[in-house]
Amino acid sequence: MTPQLRTVLDDVLAGHRLTEEEAVQLQKTRDRGVLDIAAAADELRERMVGKTVTYVRNQNINVTNLCVNACGFCGFSRKPGDADAYLHDEVAVREKARAARERGVTEVCTVSGLHPDFDAQSYIDIISWIRDEAPGVHIHASNPMEVAYAAQRSGISTREVLIGMKAAGLGTLCGTAAEILVDSVRAVICPDKIDTATWVRIIREAHDLGIRSTATIMYGHCESVEDRARHLAILREIQDDTRGFTEFVPLSFIHENTPLYRAGLARPGATGREDILMVAVARLFLDNIKNIQASWVKLGRKMAEITLLSGANDLGGTMFEESISRSAGARGTDYLDPAEMRRMAEDLGRTLRQRTTTYELVRGETVAGVIPGSCA
Repeated sequence: MTPQLRTVLDDVLAGHRLTEEEAVQLQKTRDRGVLDIAAAADELRERMVGKTVTYVRNQNINVTNLCVNACGFCGFSRKPGDADAYLHDEVAVREKARAARERGVTEVCTVSGLHPDFDAQSYIDIISWIRDEAPGVHIHASNPMEVAYAAQRSGISTREVLIGMKAAGLGTLCGTAAEILVDSVRAVICPDKIDTATWVRIIREAHDLGIRSTATIMYGHCESVEDRARHLAILREIQDDTRGFTEFVPLSFIHENTPLYRAGLARPGATGREDILMVAVARLFLDNIKNIQASWVKLGRKMAEITLLSGANDLGGTMFEESISRSAGARGTDYLDPAEMRRMAEDLGRTLRQRTTTYELVRGETVAGVIPGSCA
């Protein structure tokens, strides 16, 4: 470890707040210093949240893949007339919500394409259908792009959309559609999406209304380490003011089936080094967000376990139904049994616990399936 790296890591463990430039330099590390950064992040993780690895029992409902946008990183969206375009009607959404309730999930997550016929009432109806069929299940739904689209389609403010969603049963807002909060990057990967200022404004509006959200980043395409650091700085500033983020979720770019990669505008995803550093630097930089998720859907199970040694403390959800990452080329995305999550956690000397969307631990939960020491 170089003296400069040792100084930075010692300082942050002593309470120094990383600067944006320091975050840039840490992400440029290419030797054994990567492991030193991961170790420092892991130490900070243990100080902040202990040795528990958490997960949420959830189910996705992707209502439609029809979308008016054409984001370059997306392999999920379809246009009217495409053979595999779909829209789940009220009957189908209610059926999926009932199935989620019967599976004992504590969270239903719904994010979809921007359907050409949707307006604010469409989103409110979907939330209401889920609430009716799965009372008591937390609804984690929509994102700032969907809120902006609903407002534009209905001729009302984004704040009014959020108020309507909350009244219908929205629990928390998805912090997706962030991608990279740098407009020069957004102009390449998602030119039709809201800009950085609009994303920030809607997130702040939600937090102000008592609607907490996740925070995300999608990395490994055409952004720079400077762009990633800028993104983290924006999130930290919001959290300083609102305390509304429940967790930070780094999303490693899945490239295989995306227009961005096929057009030669993106590299083929992040490397393992970048995955480790994204999680580790986030833990060191985001001193006001306790929970960092290792997305097994994006990273795969083995790399997700490695990032649990690099600052992450959460494995996300069981999923049951995941189609967005799969459409982009990810494999094995539909379900991760809590028994396998427990195996991953215990392999690191940690304890697995079920949580709610807002990170309260679920009392009396059991993780069936694997008997310690057995060859299941």
